[in-house]
Amino acid sequence: MLVIGLLVTFMITYGVIEFVTHRNRVRSIPIRIHVNGTRGKSSVTRLIAAGLRAGGIRTMAKVTGTKPRIINQHGLEVPIIRLHPVNIIEQIKVFRFFSRFRPKAVVVECMAVQPAYQWMCEHRFVHSTVGVMTNVRHDHTLEMGATLEKIANSLANTIPVKAPMFMDEPNSEIKGVFEGRAKPLESDINYSSESSVSIEDMRRFSYIEHPSNVALALSVCAHLGVDRETALSGMAQAFPDPGALRVFTVRQDGKTLHFLNAMAANDPESTLMTWQRIQELYPNPGKRILLLNTRADRFTRSVQLVEMIGASIDFDRLVSMGESTDMLTPHLRRHGIPAEKVRKIGLRKSQEIFDILFDEVGEEGFVFGCGNAGHGGLEVAELFRIRSREGVKNG
Repeated sequence: MLVIGLLVTFMITYGVIEFVTHRNRVRSIPIRIHVNGTRGKSSVTRLIAAGLRAGGIRTMAKVTGTKPRIINQHGLEVPIIRLHPVNIIEQIKVFRFFSRFRPKAVVVECMAVQPAYQWMCEHRFVHSTVGVMTNVRHDHTLEMGATLEKIANSLANTIPVKAPMFMDEPNSEIKGVFEGRAKPLESDINYSSESSVSIEDMRRFSYIEHPSNVALALSVCAHLGVDRETALSGMAQAFPDPGALRVFTVRQDGKTLHFLNAMAANDPESTLMTWQRIQELYPNPGKRILLLNTRADRFTRSVQLVEMIGASIDFDRLVSMGESTDMLTPHLRRHGIPAEKVRKIGLRKSQEIFDILFDEVGEEGFVFGCGNAGHGGLEVAELFRIRSREGVKNG
């Protein structure tokens, strides 16, 4: 019993020391920006950090998107190697790493989905001086709730105490949720609008970025004293997320195929928004092919995408790859997608999928990759990047 008692005492003492040490590390960093939301967290985190660096603010960042990364004060990336399943305790280790370099600002992407863990990320680990909310959309409904109001209430757990929060202006219902949750915390909600960003601004980027993300990041940078042109220039020159929207054009055997990797935008609303933006940029792309990548552990999301595709997207061919493609077949029929438009290929090597897509094209075509980046999705996108002869198409 004595040994057990000593062990428990040691563990409690160690926990208290670690908590106090972490709190001191956090307080040593004057500007702490916590980015939450349904979609675009990694992109907005990168944009804010790049804008602040361009403004002369020593800034580090952490993203947990397609590939988890630390972005150092020079904009260079350090991969995060995870030997164990993802755990929000990782944020403590990240701040330990940050503190070694004495940054003036850090930008941290929220890595939690469960409402309670989102609260802990903000109020126990980050203690942000600036909060950021990218958007509120239907995703992770099992964890956060089936309605936008419930999802908003979950995401609102990262509203900081006595500090401003910036977000893309939502509808009145969602706005009411955030303003109601912010009031007892003595925090102000500040809204940005994508209308403040022009087409000319977006053409400065080497990839297809969403204007709403840029507008939101510019608002945060302006709040911290970086002028618009300086911040925008820094953002346009920074490295994008590996899952960023890029169009790669490959010419082979007299055929031309444009490929867009939209697999990081894997909820229906974001996917549809991306499709609509691509229609503006590529009004006459030739044969329009949807490459839908399915994961067995995200099957509900795939069904939601199929419902959206059947209702809102006009395409010529749907190529179904990944796991559980047989299970998806009845859902395709239910949502009005004709069987003759569907080619089911399941799990294949990236080169095989590349060849199949070229086989589907006449003289020219456009492949819109959607669904999930895992289980082969990123590998296919990477192969198109390597084979691309014309490089990135500007948005």
